Amino acid sequence: MTGSGEPDELTEVLGDMARDLLAQGSVQRTLDRIVQHAVRIVDGCEHAGIMAVPQQQGVRTLAATSELARRSDLLQGELGEGPCFDALHDGRAVYRIADLGVHSDRWPRYTPRARELGIGSMMGFLLFTESDNLGALNFYSSRPNAFTERSEHVGLVFAAHAAVAFSSASNVARLGEAIETGRQRFSELLSLAPVGVALFDEDDRIRDANEALGRLTGYAHAQLLGMRGVELLHPRDRGEGVSTEAGREHGTAGPSGVRQRTLVRHDGEPVICEVRYAVSPQDGGERFWLVSFQDVTARSHQAESLQHQATHDVLTGLPNRRGVEELLRHPTEDTAVLFADIDNFKRVNDSLGHAAGDELIVQVAQRLRQAELPGCTVARLSGDEFLIICTELGRVGGLQALAERVSGILRMTATVRGHSIRVSASVGAAEVPAEPVSGEDLLRYADAAMFTAKRQGPGRLKLAEEDMLAHVSGQVQAEGDLTRALRDDALELHYQPIVDGDRVPVAVEALVRWPHPERGMLSPAVILPTAEQAGLLHDLDRWIVRRALQDAAGWPATPAGPVQVWVNLTNQTASDCDFLTGLGDTLARSGIEPHRLVLEITEMSLLDPSEATRDAMRGLIDQGVSFAVDDFGTGYSSLGRLKDLPIGNIKLDRQFAAGIEDHEFDRAIVRSTVDMAHAAGLGCVAEGVETTTQFRLLVALGIDAYQGFLFSRPLPDDDLRALLGERAQLPRQR
Repeated sequence: MTGSGEPDELTEVLGDMARDLLAQGSVQRTLDRIVQHAVRIVDGCEHAGIMAVPQQQGVRTLAATSELARRSDLLQGELGEGPCFDALHDGRAVYRIADLGVHSDRWPRYTPRARELGIGSMMGFLLFTESDNLGALNFYSSRPNAFTERSEHVGLVFAAHAAVAFSSASNVARLGEAIETGRQRFSELLSLAPVGVALFDEDDRIRDANEALGRLTGYAHAQLLGMRGVELLHPRDRGEGVSTEAGREHGTAGPSGVRQRTLVRHDGEPVICEVRYAVSPQDGGERFWLVSFQDVTARSHQAESLQHQATHDVLTGLPNRRGVEELLRHPTEDTAVLFADIDNFKRVNDSLGHAAGDELIVQVAQRLRQAELPGCTVARLSGDEFLIICTELGRVGGLQALAERVSGILRMTATVRGHSIRVSASVGAAEVPAEPVSGEDLLRYADAAMFTAKRQGPGRLKLAEEDMLAHVSGQVQAEGDLTRALRDDALELHYQPIVDGDRVPVAVEALVRWPHPERGMLSPAVILPTAEQAGLLHDLDRWIVRRALQDAAGWPATPAGPVQVWVNLTNQTASDCDFLTGLGDTLARSGIEPHRLVLEITEMSLLDPSEATRDAMRGLIDQGVSFAVDDFGTGYSSLGRLKDLPIGNIKLDRQFAAGIEDHEFDRAIVRSTVDMAHAAGLGCVAEGVETTTQFRLLVALGIDAYQGFLFSRPLPDDDLRALLGERAQLPRQR
């Protein structure tokens, strides 16, 4: 592990080593902890060791973090040469070798041996004692040039502590004197710490402090001495003092603590600091606190700015959806939510452009903000949707009065780019019912009320009523059930065959079913609206494609060849280029031939596809996938539009098959559609075929494939396998 040397880490380590020295415990334990801390703190250090170099005896290792460190220390003694011996000879206390990969004439034997051990660079400090014994603290790295000026600066801190501990190891009889020397050196080391450090007594008074604390607070060293910790704190942070709070949280020596406190500089300016402290006993049994103060004012302000950006809308400065979640975290019986949706806002965007729409949104936000509704917060949820969150409903005269006032505020005339625009809004309002609800539920109730108001016409308002709350609660339950069903793979697919003119199955359409444990088997008519409301359409379509391909891989072939599987995509996913691109990976994992997959999309999703969507469709077609337009003839599309899109088939809506027996007009539409489709190279499928007469007429009109109850109802996978394996033709169902 390579040291990082962060200021708060260094401060914590200083306190840790101080406790070891002051506790006068095991010298060996102290030496071991020094080298362990060094590897964590000193920049570039991967291994560390302390060795004794007595004049009359050979080198011996006193502490090492690894076998490499132990062998590296002993190597110099074994060879009688190396950086430590040179420094000893020259009287240098510090030595740093940038690259041991470069041959050295001074150490012809040591350099290649060090390289063999994997040492790229090293740094060391001689440890002098008053006896004849000498020692060294060595740091090693596998990388050349690993150690910097900062490494040397921090390494001196550890060398000072190691000198005290080493002295104890070499002359236990003079331990007390060594400890005193350590205290003096520790005081000197405080001045090296890059953050403010102070020693507090049990009365919360500063006994000593370093220069960094003086620079941080603007006080001279003499002014700091004797000052109580509470005097350093800003008035808005005048709790208990620094050390007294530390003592309350950690009454005995042990784990260090960290808090964020606001100090006050000598000039009155606040300084936000991360305060760390460690509790240690003194010789007489008293306790003192080693406390570090790291200035995090800039970081704190940046965090506040990021928090504001995350919880507020960029355009209006109002709270956004995330901010609303925080505001509604704990609704009370006096809380209400109003959901306002600007009427006909899309018309402004379409006619004047999105920039004009943004300008209108800003004006609406300003009008709501300037209304200064008592106890209310205005928020923008998204697009043209605004929320008014009231936490003191009594101050505004109740829910009805507040809703009427907001509706009136939003009846306005706005001037946007020289155009006068009449503005109104549909408003839904909800308050906390008799039974406590979550903020999310309250928002849903107001949303449902707003949609009810919108159906009644522009500028209407609606209060959430009991039956509406029950419906929303049921919807929430259904969404949760569907989420779990997708997660637990609890949905099913049924497959309805698509046959050719000889009634031989050539494809099947995958239709999702939900075997609900309480509501029974549910169809897409229930599943799709629930998925849309819950934001699960992408997950649902992804599940359907994956399961359909998985099932199709095991189907037997018919006389017409392997059966295709047709899968419906919702409008959201059909126009999502990322979703379409991801289907290529799903197809590859399934192992089936790409030409067996046909994706059904609606005419609505083809109105204005982006170039990225077109590219994603072409990418799937290049793999062999086909696209078909579902329910053709009921939307806004035309064969003229389809010629520019990568479509291979159209599926005529069931209404044409239903009317073909009795209406010549329907037969003419089908005939012309088939002729034009074939001329454009498209295949035609008729769905909803239920009678033999319909089938006969459609065959005569040139339809390519047929689907309906005449041939088969949708079947579970096992039943479909059996059907495909037993029959070449499907019998008439009626």
